[in-house]
Amino acid sequence: MARDWLILADDLTGAADCAIAFGRRGRAAAVMWEEVADASDHQLPVLAYDAASRGLSAAAASRRHAKVLARLGEPGRILFKKIDSTLRGQPAAEMVAALAHLNSQSGPAFGVFAPAFPATGRTTLDGRIHVKGRPLEEAEVWQREHTYPNADLVDVLATAGIRGEKVTLATVRGTELKATFARLAAEGDVIAACDAETDHDLHLIAEASLNASPSTFFIGSAGLAHALAGLDADADVEPLRIPTSAQGTLIVVGSLAGASRAAARELAATGTVEHFPVAPDLLLGEGADRAKLAADVMKRLLAGGDALVEIMMNDAPDMALGPQLAQGLADVLAPVAPAIGAFAATGGETAAALLSRFGVNGIRLADEIEPGVSLGLTLGALSVPIATKAGAFGDELSLIRISERLRAVRTEGSFT
Repeated sequence: MARDWLILADDLTGAADCAIAFGRRGRAAAVMWEEVADASDHQLPVLAYDAASRGLSAAAASRRHAKVLARLGEPGRILFKKIDSTLRGQPAAEMVAALAHLNSQSGPAFGVFAPAFPATGRTTLDGRIHVKGRPLEEAEVWQREHTYPNADLVDVLATAGIRGEKVTLATVRGTELKATFARLAAEGDVIAACDAETDHDLHLIAEASLNASPSTFFIGSAGLAHALAGLDADADVEPLRIPTSAQGTLIVVGSLAGASRAAARELAATGTVEHFPVAPDLLLGEGADRAKLAADVMKRLLAGGDALVEIMMNDAPDMALGPQLAQGLADVLAPVAPAIGAFAATGGETAAALLSRFGVNGIRLADEIEPGVSLGLTLGALSVPIATKAGAFGDELSLIRISERLRAVRTEGSFT
């Protein structure tokens, strides 16, 4: 029997890449943010919500999650707490809110914590996250920003006073996994931190834990979401169809991740897009240069050409400026909305700021271009095909593949 899900994420791209795991298997799925009165307004079997808590303090992130759960956490929906696969933000504090909410609904809660996303090089071994075979602490993303002293999952949980127990790879692949989950679920108020190196490991975890208790919930990234979605029965969903458009695709790169910067360089080098590099000073100030950028981008899109807008940063960027730059870019590009034939963004903060400024309040998901890159249709004042990608996902050719797919969708009027 197919189940209903609430996916609660700390950023937009994460919400989308988890929800599309179910959408690809025939479940109607959408991502929402900001004002969603209650789940009855959106009677889809898979509802993902972006709490936009990545940049908040631990206390503020926990409070925001508690408020969202009070509005959307219906008893009939299984909770999937989406976290960043490299532990950015405040995942432990957000799990506290989830535990408290489930405790109030159905008694002592049991969490299954499996952040691995093997398709993007994220694995977990001995209770610690690795990126492409190396400890997370050595990765670019950890060096740039991190919340916790180390990447040991039980230590991370302990920072918020949560009891965690490691479930080793030997247990995941052995005969006692289901019994282990049943024991922990019976104890309650505990989170199982699970090792996983492959998609099959995640399948074993999902299969053994899904019915462990009425208050079981899941914590992870799109890797675990795909494993759980694979256990649900398929359902027929009418394919999304849209009018064809002769207007171009707006592609925005706001992420600082090396993968996104390399992909922007490769896309620009193809000559299929016009590249608009944007200095931070332009986004933080005022003046004619801002209006000229918008006018130039709009001209390109109205002529049917694709535009690549990239926020340029030096080698030692000020991370605190991220929200201001995203909002500044959204303000600059707001007038461009009517000229957009399709839209793509790397970085959840950038995508959320721009979409909100365009009057978009959700995304109906249709497909996945590649692991971590969801494809859908914007909902609200602007209805265009959209692709979102977490900044650190993909390779140097990802934006080329995204631009080609979006061009096909907008010119053919079909997501298939």
